[in-house]
Amino acid sequence: MDHFQLRDGIVHCENVPLPRIAEAVGTPVYVYSSATMRRHARVFREALQPLTNPLVAYAVKANPNAAVLATLAREGLGADVVSGGEYARARAAGTDANKIVFSGVGKTADEMKRALAGGLCQFNLESIEEARMLSDVARSLGQKAPAAFRINPDVEAGSHAKISTGAAHNKFGLPIADALEAYRQGRGLPGLAVRGVAVHIGSQLTSLDPLERAFTKIGELIRALRADGHTIATADLGGGLGVPYNPAQPPPPSPADYGAMVRRVTEGWDVRLIFEPGRLIVGNAGVLLTRVIRVKPGLLHPFVIVDAAMNDLMRPSLYDAWHAIEAVVPAGERRVANVVGPVCETGDTFATARHMDRVEADDLLFFRTAGAYAATMASTYNSRPLTPEVLVDGDQWAVVRARLDVEALIAADSIPYWLQP
Repeated sequence: MDHFQLRDGIVHCENVPLPRIAEAVGTPVYVYSSATMRRHARVFREALQPLTNPLVAYAVKANPNAAVLATLAREGLGADVVSGGEYARARAAGTDANKIVFSGVGKTADEMKRALAGGLCQFNLESIEEARMLSDVARSLGQKAPAAFRINPDVEAGSHAKISTGAAHNKFGLPIADALEAYRQGRGLPGLAVRGVAVHIGSQLTSLDPLERAFTKIGELIRALRADGHTIATADLGGGLGVPYNPAQPPPPSPADYGAMVRRVTEGWDVRLIFEPGRLIVGNAGVLLTRVIRVKPGLLHPFVIVDAAMNDLMRPSLYDAWHAIEAVVPAGERRVANVVGPVCETGDTFATARHMDRVEADDLLFFRTAGAYAATMASTYNSRPLTPEVLVDGDQWAVVRARLDVEALIAADSIPYWLQP
């Protein structure tokens, strides 16, 4: 469910017609629906009932815009961060420090210091070497760092290879066979309070089966750790539940089905459960609004050339990802076309042989399900300014990230003295 609906022949975001935003801000532009984000956050929390005090830590990497973070912080969500920058963003947006989980395979000592100074729920550690570094950093500050080890359960997620993180060959986590020894070593590090277990096997999962297999292994590990004398108070089950992109594909499991599986598998664990949803909360809450530059004849199908490009939305180029592409003011006619951007790469292709609304030059299109892993992955390739972002709430809207013009890009460079005219 989202709040991008056709009304009186024009697609609106909540109560704001998309052409109004395009006229005021220009295109391409990302548009986010506050109502959709709030609804998804509430549906996910409701799916976890009656678990005792679960922590829902939104995965900031999915969409780190400050307005998005502030919206979710007001809904009571915490934050899963993977860098010092994401930690700073979450805190600046009002996220409670005690609801922040610091994940990621390459934390630096400076990032650890920042999080310890500002406070957090726990670090998710991915190696003994990282545990030793965190212990040293915490001791230098006179603290004990709350921590969990992230375990690699060797479970294939069944999603795209580039977003699968729980197989034995992935870079993430400690092999489950090495877990007992890792916890024994962690218990001997004076700057650590290792009290939890974490797992995350991948993103955009469309089946509960790999999640259930991973969680079952974690439950067995918790029992083995307690038998070995370790106190386990938290279990971070990660995120990864998929969202619908292509209506022709079977829908992913619902949050309610996920919650029921979690309750069944984790019964008797006696821990506080932590969840890290990202795409599930913001994916369908955003669209990329773009204007048609021209329609160019093609050998088999015409090329609809739009002013959005792969630097604005990388997912189709990077993952062969599918996004619904629709006219903002549909005329009722359909045709088969290719949708491409202006970047000088063949990979700057959003859709090939797509049955879609018929559009002409200057018409507006929008890409659905562009609220996650979209603006956050944008670049300035081809010296194209970063795409602005707009947040809508009912009948009000605001630019929450302005477009940086080319002059700003040039000003960020500097010419050394020996090349000065």
